[in-house]
Amino acid sequence: MSTPRTDVEEVARVNTAFYEAMERGDFEELSTLWLAPLDIDGAEHTTDTDPEDPDETADQGAEVSCVHPGWPVLTGRGEVLRSYALIMANTEYIQFFLTDVHVSVISDTALVTCTENILSGGPSPEDSDELGPLVGQLVVATNVFRRTSDGWKLWSHHASPVLAESGEEETDDSPS
Repeated sequence: MSTPRTDVEEVARVNTAFYEAMERGDFEELSTLWLAPLDIDGAEHTTDTDPEDPDETADQGAEVSCVHPGWPVLTGRGEVLRSYALIMANTEYIQFFLTDVHVSVISDTALVTCTENILSGGPSPEDSDELGPLVGQLVVATNVFRRTSDGWKLWSHHASPVLAESGEEETDDSPS
């Protein structure tokens, strides 16, 4: 008999499932992991919207967001999921080695910080079935999850590249 998972364990599992779906190029699975408007039905939300504007929606404050390294902020489920479809369609190979994973849960919100050690493959050479050159990248990420009736869902993903050191020592040309 299995024991119930703690919130921290469950959030860690969903966070891992997010990266595994990316690795497999499984857009359907990835889509189920993101918060959807029905997931927040009945919940109270705070927004920065104008209450006098009838075009503003009541749950806009719970809108998903995503920042890929070097991209502008993407808001709204459609825009975020389109970005992942685009990435998956243009990435031959990707693998994430997560390190420095830290999960924190307060009430119905969870925060995961981690380092994404990414290995990705470029386009295949013409007339070849071989994978193109592999490229490594180091990215730090923050993932925010919300508890729903269907489990934890990704609310926001923010990833920023880690700038590599040049390895060259700076020389001090100033007089002593």
